[in-house]
Amino acid sequence: MQRLYDFIRRHPTGVDTFWAFVLLGFSLLWVGSTYPAVDHPVAYGVVALLFGVVVALRRREPTKMLLLAFTVSVAQLVFDVMPFFADFATLLIIYTVAAHDGPRWASRLALAGGLSAATLSMLRWPSDAPDSAIAVVFFTVMMTVPFALAWVLGDSLRTRRAYFAQLEERATRLEQEREAQAKVAVAAERARIARELHDVVAHNVSVMVVQADGAAYVLDASPDTAKQALETISSTGRQALAEMRRLLGILRTGEHQEAGEYVPQPDVEQIEDLVDQVRRAGLTVDFRVEGTPRPLPSGVELTAYRIVQEALTNTRKHGGPDAGASVRLVYFDDGLGLLVEDDGRGATTEMYEDGGADGRGHGLIGMRERVGMVGGTLDAGPRPGGGFRISALLPLKPAH
Repeated sequence: MQRLYDFIRRHPTGVDTFWAFVLLGFSLLWVGSTYPAVDHPVAYGVVALLFGVVVALRRREPTKMLLLAFTVSVAQLVFDVMPFFADFATLLIIYTVAAHDGPRWASRLALAGGLSAATLSMLRWPSDAPDSAIAVVFFTVMMTVPFALAWVLGDSLRTRRAYFAQLEERATRLEQEREAQAKVAVAAERARIARELHDVVAHNVSVMVVQADGAAYVLDASPDTAKQALETISSTGRQALAEMRRLLGILRTGEHQEAGEYVPQPDVEQIEDLVDQVRRAGLTVDFRVEGTPRPLPSGVELTAYRIVQEALTNTRKHGGPDAGASVRLVYFDDGLGLLVEDDGRGATTEMYEDGGADGRGHGLIGMRERVGMVGGTLDAGPRPGGGFRISALLPLKPAH
């Protein structure tokens, strides 16, 4: 059945030609069955043939077929060819022209011709029966209704098609704009991450230089202190090397780092200060740390801080005036877990689908980029019962 439907859709002119032959056949049968009562049977045959052409080509050349049908109808009035079975083609062409996205004058002409067809027919071939004027008017109106319905159905279909085409075009344009905005947001976020990780590496190198100078100064006087400094240099160097490896693949063009003193980026210990700052701003936050705190790679600490910062910012933006939030830091043996939840209004679907965007800073896109930089995973979405949840797992891979 589906194959038949697909074939019909691919060959509309062939289908119309089939129905044109059916209409022509029934028309000729009618003419033959009424002969010799019908005057000028050849004229009826010509009219039936021309209306068959109208049906066959109505979708390929709707405007031309409308003019042909209009001409044949006028010829029927002039040469006294009474309406018969073939005139059904006028309903089809009126519907087709109204549904076709063609010139509006053609649609108006089809409507005018359809509304006047019954009246002209009653005037040209009045009934011999002594009907009252009311009966004649009623019969004329009833004969006009099919033509009006054919035009209304066709015009409604044309309007519906235009509406859906506009919706598809708008959806395509919005999708393209959304993809472009997402790409711009990802590029901007990666550039910001690159700057921050660069600062972390620079800070680690600065620490290594200071420790190396100190170790050289106390090498003879205090070997234990020098050994401790060398261990610090080794650990810091591994972390710096890991951050440098994560920077690979991030291309920064057109940016120049201004000369100046490098400042260490926020770490996990400063999350509590961040929570206190948010509390002072009016948001109720429950903060807990589970597990045994220990030193983490600088990139992981920076990522954890930024995730909590962005999550609480989103809660303040989208949670509503009475929203509350909770922040959980969980130290696992092989990773750091983050869970930020709120009981506010939650967020729109666009906040967490296809990367998420908060309409301004593309916060969830930034979170995913940060977590991906350290090889972690992020899950963001609405909570059962209301609110929003952001869960992240940051692996604590040793720096080699």
